[in-house]
Amino acid sequence: MRSLFNSLFITTRFFQTAGALVILMVLGFVWPGLFSVAIVLFFVLIIILLLEIYLLVNNEGSLKGRRVCSEMFSNGSENSVRIYIENHYNISLNISILEEAPEQFQMRNLNFQFSALAGDNKVIDYHLTPTERGEYKFGSINAFAYAKLGLASRRFKLAGGQVVKVYPSIAEMKKADLMLFSKSHLMQGIKKIRRAGQNTEFEEIKEYSAGDEFRRINWKASARKNDLMVNVFQEEKSRPVYSVINKGRTMYMPFNGLSLFDHAVNASLALSNVILKKSDKAGLITFEKSVSTFLKADSKMTQLKRILEFLYKEKTNYQEPNYYDLYSAIRSNLSHRSLLMIYTNFESYSSLEHQLPIFKKLNKSHVVLIVFFENTELRQLIDKQADSLQDIYHLSVAQKFDMEKRIIQRELLKNGIQSVLTKPESLTVDTINKYLEIKSRGLL
Repeated sequence: MRSLFNSLFITTRFFQTAGALVILMVLGFVWPGLFSVAIVLFFVLIIILLLEIYLLVNNEGSLKGRRVCSEMFSNGSENSVRIYIENHYNISLNISILEEAPEQFQMRNLNFQFSALAGDNKVIDYHLTPTERGEYKFGSINAFAYAKLGLASRRFKLAGGQVVKVYPSIAEMKKADLMLFSKSHLMQGIKKIRRAGQNTEFEEIKEYSAGDEFRRINWKASARKNDLMVNVFQEEKSRPVYSVINKGRTMYMPFNGLSLFDHAVNASLALSNVILKKSDKAGLITFEKSVSTFLKADSKMTQLKRILEFLYKEKTNYQEPNYYDLYSAIRSNLSHRSLLMIYTNFESYSSLEHQLPIFKKLNKSHVVLIVFFENTELRQLIDKQADSLQDIYHLSVAQKFDMEKRIIQRELLKNGIQSVLTKPESLTVDTINKYLEIKSRGLL
């Protein structure tokens, strides 16, 4: 009974009406007839209030509701949430829904209002776009039922405590998958180029027979067998491709609600899916002050789920990235030639100079592809017309920093290192295109 009365509320409409009647009573001292009218109307108001309370606390009536949404949300994408409300009263109601969205969204006024006939069912659809990975907990669905005049309301707390996990953008991965395998514009401009004698791996040692290449002779095995033996190689079908993500301080510049790091996470998930579909091996490396994740490349489709789980758990301490530790980890763990797609960011040429010797060393044993970002805000300043001295100064600074990005790209190319300079919104398409280009040119 106590909980029932705690759920009952007298609305603002009642107090506004009562206040108007009090003013009418005061005016009754000037016009005596108004006082009697105001007293009668006040008692009518009280009777209507009590009647509405009775209708709302009727044990046969209640509101039922539930929330339906995926257990996995995609970071940076719109995720659908649906609320079902059932009116089990035998009267029509005005209903107000106050949804308790996860605290990460900071949405305190997610409110929906509608009318429902007796026995009617209603469906509410809305969307949420998370901007960080992790667990999100929904609160209760607070449903407030009002009778026709809305003098009183009754609150029902429905469907509380639902938890969803926000993963790297699965929606973006599926979109990239659809674009690629439907032969859309993503594939345009890419030619398949074969390079003889490349991409082979050892298969077995066999006895020499006429026609075998002399350079394949295994002299140690021949000495043991006292007969000519040759190495047999087969074309290497599955090549290891690693998404190497810098999760240091420089990767937390925001763009469209997401950090550059989260854009890289979404792109690497989509790329890993394409890699596996192309029968290559997908792996993952993340680093900051030290290497925190080193997932060996594999071609099994279960690898995508492993990559997804690792990316979901990635956190940062906003420290400077340690490329020396990255080099040591790669040198110790990778014996096969691999494609290393390093997602990072350089704001100036001097920041590249410190890392360039490491990239050059890695590029001797592997194919290194540096993926870094354009500063889109600088581009907006460059495209803006300068109307004052201050605008000219801002334009000059913006052009300087933009030019440094181009210089970085030229310097990488001069040292034989592949690179992609991209806008964050184009990251997924550009990286997949570059991977397909490297694969078709036989550079790996």
